[in-house]
Amino acid sequence: MKPCGSTLAETKETADAMDHDNAGLPPEMADRFTKPFARFLKIEAAAGVILLLATLAALILSNSAWSTPFLAFWETPIGLHFGSSDFTRSLRHWINDALMTLFFFVVALELKREFVLGELRSLRMAALSFAGALGGMLVPASLYLALMTGRPGIHGWGTVMATDTAFVIGCLALFGPRIPPTLRLFLLSLAIFDDVGAILVVAIGYGDALHWGAFALGLLSLAIVAGTARIGIRSVPVFFLLGGMIWLCFDASGIHPTIAGVLLGLMTPTRGWVSDERLRAILGRVLSYPIGDRWSGDTTERRDLRRAGAAATEALSPVERLEMMLHPWVAFAIMPVFALANAGVAISGADFGQPVSVAIFAGLVFGKPVGVLAFSWLVVRLGLATQALGLSWPLLAAGSLLTGIGFTMSLFIAGLAYAPAMLDAAKVGILTGSVASAAAGVLMLAWLTTRKRTT
Repeated sequence: MKPCGSTLAETKETADAMDHDNAGLPPEMADRFTKPFARFLKIEAAAGVILLLATLAALILSNSAWSTPFLAFWETPIGLHFGSSDFTRSLRHWINDALMTLFFFVVALELKREFVLGELRSLRMAALSFAGALGGMLVPASLYLALMTGRPGIHGWGTVMATDTAFVIGCLALFGPRIPPTLRLFLLSLAIFDDVGAILVVAIGYGDALHWGAFALGLLSLAIVAGTARIGIRSVPVFFLLGGMIWLCFDASGIHPTIAGVLLGLMTPTRGWVSDERLRAILGRVLSYPIGDRWSGDTTERRDLRRAGAAATEALSPVERLEMMLHPWVAFAIMPVFALANAGVAISGADFGQPVSVAIFAGLVFGKPVGVLAFSWLVVRLGLATQALGLSWPLLAAGSLLTGIGFTMSLFIAGLAYAPAMLDAAKVGILTGSVASAAAGVLMLAWLTTRKRTT
């Protein structure tokens, strides 16, 4: 039996801990929507810095004495060989097709969370970002086609259609609270729509001939995933194994396998398995035990503790849990590795006036902002969308300039669309267009925020 003084001291410590927990303001329902969004923005802003450093490293190494071994490293064959079956790909191929599937999986998770749990639940709010993304895909692609008519490389129209989320959010992070959060939400959701649209373009426009048997097996595997979730299996390793099977099926079918990431992300449930009421009841049972070491052995107390741990995990929706688990890996590992593998291009001797470079530059720098702004204005004018509070047209114009930062997805599509002889010219257009778009958007935002403070 413990002395009375010890019990009083423990009671005081427990009370102090409870007072500390209750020292803040009471939680609001909106916190469930705004906090994941804020966390996503912080990771993307930091990822933009890491991505920039990886890009600079790739450019420096590609224009140094180590250029040849650096570029050859990404062509290293990796895979398996069984008799007449050969499943060997280059390291760059594994990065662009396999690792990027996780990137698109996280993009789809964020899109679904925003639509079901977040700010885009309002269709009129979502319509503005969707219309901006649609214009930001159609107008630059049309401009590219107009400039490249009758020229080799016209097939690369998809290169100018996407926006790099990390770099855009990184540019916005330079201004902190001087720009409204509604602009960040608009550009983030627009970039996510862009990414999903781009992967659909890849699947349709840059796939190989369709093999129906593998495609049907991929669809059957998707049905198995849905059925597995329906009967109550929630093991993450099981779903990753099934996801790998789906990736292989789509890869063999001729459809670009990264579409598997989008489909699985959109299929992920947005509701937790354990309700708030049940979680409180389970935790209350654990907290009702007297203080002491009673969690060892095959006891009721330990079983209740294990049940509480499982309930705390399952109270979060699978969308939120997977996004929290994968987003840092995608932002700080997969995207920098992708940049190292794909951003390398020899600047010395590069012809900046090649038709492909000019067309990509024009599509990103001029086509993207014109398309985003024009389509956004049109849906607001028609009453189909609502402008959020603080999201003025000058701010929208500045944000639309930033959407010309194509980088990640532009490099991704360029690797599929262009022959090796034209790929360097495409990379030059992507890099110069992205830099020009970033500079124009940042300068306009700096002017707007400075003018606002002086008026």
